[in-house]
Amino acid sequence: MEKAPPGAILLLMLFAHSCAVALNATNDPGADEFHVGVILDLGSLVGKEARTSISMAVEDFYAAHKNYRTRLVLHVRDSRGNNFQAASAALDLLNNYNVKAIIGPQKSSEAFFMTDIANISEVPVISFTATSPSLTSDNNPYFLRATINDSTQVNSIASLIKYYGWREVVPIYIDTDYGRSIIPDLLEALQGNDARVPYQSIIPQSATSEQITQELYKLMTMQTRVFIVHMTSPMASVLFTKAKEVGMMDKGYVWIVTFGVASLIGSLNPSVLEAMNGALGVGVYVPKSTELDNFTVRWNTRFRMDNPNDPLLKLSIFGLWGYDTIWAVAQAVEKAKSTKDTVQIQHMTNSMTSLKVPKETENGLKFLNAILQSKFRGLSGYFDLSGRQLQPSTFQIINIVGKGWRDVGFWTAQDGFSQRLTRPRSNGTYLSTKPDLNPVIWPGESTNIPRGWEIPTSGKKLQVGVCTSDGYPEYIYAEKDPLIVGMTKASGLAVEVFEETVKRLPYALPYEYVFYNTTENISSSYDDFVYQVYLKARPIPTCIQVLFVHFPKVISMHMQKYDIAVADITITYKRSSYADFSLPYTESGVAMVVPVRERINTTTWIFLKPLTFGMWSASIILFIYTGVVVWLLEFLGNNKAVRGPIPKQMVKSDVPPKKKNKTVSVNLQLFFSTFYEMVERLLSRIVLIIWLFFLLVLTSSYTASLTSMLTVQQLQPTVTDVHELLKNGEYVGYQGGSYVKDLLDELGFDKSKIRQYDSTDGFRDALSRGSSNGGISAVVDEIPYIKLFLAKHCEGYTMVGPIYKTAGFGFAFQKESPLRGDISKAILNITGGDTIIQIENKWIGDQNKCRNVGPVTISGSLTFESFKGLFILTGIASTSSLLIALVIYFYKNKQVQSGIGDAEQDFPQEFKADTIEEEKEQEETGAKGKQNMNLQNSTVKRSASIVIHRGERATGARVVPISGKF
Repeated sequence: MEKAPPGAILLLMLFAHSCAVALNATNDPGADEFHVGVILDLGSLVGKEARTSISMAVEDFYAAHKNYRTRLVLHVRDSRGNNFQAASAALDLLNNYNVKAIIGPQKSSEAFFMTDIANISEVPVISFTATSPSLTSDNNPYFLRATINDSTQVNSIASLIKYYGWREVVPIYIDTDYGRSIIPDLLEALQGNDARVPYQSIIPQSATSEQITQELYKLMTMQTRVFIVHMTSPMASVLFTKAKEVGMMDKGYVWIVTFGVASLIGSLNPSVLEAMNGALGVGVYVPKSTELDNFTVRWNTRFRMDNPNDPLLKLSIFGLWGYDTIWAVAQAVEKAKSTKDTVQIQHMTNSMTSLKVPKETENGLKFLNAILQSKFRGLSGYFDLSGRQLQPSTFQIINIVGKGWRDVGFWTAQDGFSQRLTRPRSNGTYLSTKPDLNPVIWPGESTNIPRGWEIPTSGKKLQVGVCTSDGYPEYIYAEKDPLIVGMTKASGLAVEVFEETVKRLPYALPYEYVFYNTTENISSSYDDFVYQVYLKARPIPTCIQVLFVHFPKVISMHMQKYDIAVADITITYKRSSYADFSLPYTESGVAMVVPVRERINTTTWIFLKPLTFGMWSASIILFIYTGVVVWLLEFLGNNKAVRGPIPKQMVKSDVPPKKKNKTVSVNLQLFFSTFYEMVERLLSRIVLIIWLFFLLVLTSSYTASLTSMLTVQQLQPTVTDVHELLKNGEYVGYQGGSYVKDLLDELGFDKSKIRQYDSTDGFRDALSRGSSNGGISAVVDEIPYIKLFLAKHCEGYTMVGPIYKTAGFGFAFQKESPLRGDISKAILNITGGDTIIQIENKWIGDQNKCRNVGPVTISGSLTFESFKGLFILTGIASTSSLLIALVIYFYKNKQVQSGIGDAEQDFPQEFKADTIEEEKEQEETGAKGKQNMNLQNSTVKRSASIVIHRGERATGARVVPISGKF
């Protein structure tokens, strides 16, 4: 806090003493006095504000509690913002005024001195302004904090950073215990919300305006544009004034002030507020009430009386906490009735070592417990010191605009952000719902949310490292420009993808290529190339700087540091440990290139290969089952064609019916029509139609598979599995400098069987010679390289695989680089359209011209699993038809049997006898006509007899039967 003018110190001390005398004079003469010390920095904004609030609190409390028998007597002392002065004031109050409690001090550093005095004297110290997290009650039982802990606001700040999507933040804080103590909790909260802190700006307490300006210029050279300011209001006023002068309050910057400054926005100088326009602040929410409005009006009047020569300040939450603290102390005094205890302390002069432990404090602990039990609704909100400090329930997010501020929203630990506190929330946590905040006017009067980072304004361009790919210059080729010193030229597929990506960024990205010579550097692998990006973020060791003077070429690799590495860099786990990567811009995977050979399949039983053994078996069983079902259906339907010996029926089934057209082609249609005309029942024809559909599908698939085996297999790879190479001890090749060598080692290849090549021509020559003639049987490489090889040497070679999954090619960035997200989005835009195809056709060639580019697949046999559905459909249809036919057959048979039984019961005995005699005669004569009499004639005869018999009974006349035949 700022200090009071030296000439006014004596006047303020005299005024403080007069306040104490005035309070004593107004007390009830019969009341018990309770002396309380008050230590404030009376020259600061908070000190002036709190002095008025405390005085009004005493008056208001006893005006509302006239029957109380205790009265507070305040003794106000000025600490002048000095730790030693605050401790001296405390000793003076204890020695000379026998105070039972001390309200204050104002600063956290002063409170550290006061806690020792409080522990020795057993006098409670209550501060409503010391917010440092270092002040804990664990070792200070007599220290109470009637304010919040600064660490309680860090989660709201971290949530604010996450809400707007900023990934990097730079805290700016004062180099005091108040400034330093919040940083560990703040860093932890930011890390939990995926935010990174690349730098911490520490401002000394005694820093001049020039030193602050130099620090701001240093911040301007960095990419990060999000700053969290945690310092006292006087220091913050200087900081923002200078930030406005150097142009750091323009569009693109983000400033967030913590609770200590945000709570005093209304009391800052108008010029400071103008410089802070666009900044965000995190403060404690004070609920509105009629009592607060009335008190604010009275407070303004009282402040003008107390400070006639000072500008009017706006009542802040510190003044309200001071007011509520007095009420809590007054209530505790009345409850504890601490009127007789005394603190025996030796008279002090200039040394704190003379303070003695009290021999008797009857009610000190009782008074402390009474304060801890104080719970009431005060002007600042719910006031509860049971936890030895206040626990804020709601933080208020403000936006500084013009000469004031406006609400952006609120934040609570339970619900997160909201525009209004009355808005209904779901039962879930705020992490599962989309937060809601009002629009913000950012620095530069911009309404667009800043990205949070920019390219440094120091004039330096982004350093993009490039190199020449070994064996595949089509992907990247780089060299130093012989005409322009320090200029690097780069070309290739990777370079064109990068340049196209930069064009699609929503902002300008100045960059320059820096050549990385893989032939001159000590280590020429891509791992070392990517490691240069990691070194960019680390300082050069002093020992290397000394060696560089004597051995510049040897140490040159340590001096080559890049912001981005652009090349055909495979994204691997090892490299991701020290660098971040963009999304891949090529196809991923490792495959093999092997020669192909012509092969004509002359196997005698090749016609059986299109179907597996299981498929053949299931098809035969289904054919037999379908035939049996159709035969049963026709048999149950009294089809004459299915009567007789089985061999005769088979001959009938094989001979097609005669057609008028004598020229009939033997095909599937004739085969089906033959059986279709032989069957008579509808159920049989339904089964045949479904069976025909199955037969058509099966024959078509069989024909296609057999054709594929006779044609496609004519170009067959010599090797189809990498393990086959390992088993046979074949030689394999890989590209020099590639991580594929490590992969082959992991697969178990002997080092003597692995050969390195540096060009596609070397691969082709080795493949043509083969393992037996000093060459290789296969090339194991990444798919992008294989496509390039096959584009040049399409005939005679093919790709088999992939045999291993990789992440593809990407660009390397520094860890947590803000560029990575935007570059990755631009790559998605390129790879998702025709742009990447055009780039690949330009550098690799049209891949559609070579049919060997894709992985080789050999036609396989048809399995039962592929046709399971058809088998089930055909089987269900046949079985269902058979069941339906059986039900119909048994039902009709039952009806016929029932009719015959009724007729035999009503038939007369004489007619039965005549019938038996006629049958005997027919058997004896053996006539041919009688032998051929069928069941139908017998039935007609019996039916006629039944009719005659029933007619006789109906008329009462006897009917004489007519001899003859039916």
